[in-house]
Amino acid sequence: MSVRLRPVQALKLWHEVGLTLVRRNGADLTQRQVVILLTIYLEPPPHTVRGLATKLGVTKPVITRALDAMGDIDLVSRRRDPADRRNVIIQRTVRGALFLEEFGDLIVERAELLAP
Repeated sequence: MSVRLRPVQALKLWHEVGLTLVRRNGADLTQRQVVILLTIYLEPPPHTVRGLATKLGVTKPVITRALDAMGDIDLVSRRRDPADRRNVIIQRTVRGALFLEEFGDLIVERAELLAP
């Protein structure tokens, strides 16, 4: 399935989705946090702080701060890698999976409203 949007439609979709998220009483994630969360859930594990930092081209402290915020609301969790205690493995959570499922549903819903 291919979706074709004109640039103004894409911006409108982005705005509508963002506006709905801001108005909800729930997680209010930054763009960086959303990208990190999507990377964790859409790409095969394992995910580490070091690996995410390299992939996204940011420092490890940037990833750590984002994970701290998302961990506080149970969207992700962390544990030490038993094979290499220097590594921190990022794990998916049920709440994080539900958040992204609702996020995906919201995008589809808003996109359908823009359809001609």
